[in-house]
Amino acid sequence: MTTAMPGRPGPDEYAPFYAGYIEKVPEGDPRAQLARATEETRRLLDAFGDERAGQPYAPGKWSVKDVATHLADTERVMAYRALRIARGDTTPLAGFDQDDYVRAAGANRRPLSDLLAELSAVRVGSFALFTGLDEEAFLRRGTANGNPVSVRALLYIILGHEEHHRALLRPLLGAAAGGAVRATADGTVGQSAGGRHG
Repeated sequence: MTTAMPGRPGPDEYAPFYAGYIEKVPEGDPRAQLARATEETRRLLDAFGDERAGQPYAPGKWSVKDVATHLADTERVMAYRALRIARGDTTPLAGFDQDDYVRAAGANRRPLSDLLAELSAVRVGSFALFTGLDEEAFLRRGTANGNPVSVRALLYIILGHEEHHRALLRPLLGAAAGGAVRATADGTVGQSAGGRHG
C-alpha cells in the first residue's frame, strides 16, 4: 500500500443507514481488511454446500446463493461510486433496490462455486481500485441516492456490509448442521433492512 489512509469516515460522510456497517469495521487499514475478508467469506459460504446454499432460509427469504450475488452486486455498485467520486465526478449517482437485483440475478440456478469465483473476482477489482488511491482521493465526496458520501466511507461500507451478512450466516451454518435451518428472530437473515440499498 503506497499511501496512508486518512482515518475513519465521519458521520457527515455517509447516510445514517450505513452507520451500523461502518461501526463493524475494526481499527486498522481497511485495505488490508479487504484482502483478508475475501477468504473468510468464501469459506463461510462454501461450508453450506451447493444444495443447501440454493434453499431460502424461510419463505420469502434469500438463499446463501442469493447472498453471494448480493454481496458481489453491492460491492460493484459501491466501488463504482468510489471510482466516480475519486476521479472528481460530481454527477449525483442513483440508488438501487437490492431485492430487485436479487430477483433478476437468478443465483439459485448457478453453481455455488461459480458465484464464489465471481465474488472473488469482484474483490480483486475493488482491492486494486482502493490500493491505487491517494489521500486526496479518499477524502473526495459525492452524492449517491440523494445522500453525501465520501470515497473512504464507501470502502468502509463494503467491509461492514460484508461482515453484516457473515454475522447473519454464521449461526445458520451451525443450525443447518443440526438439521434445523432457521431465520433469526426478526426474520431478516440474509437480507439487509429495507428494499433499497442506498
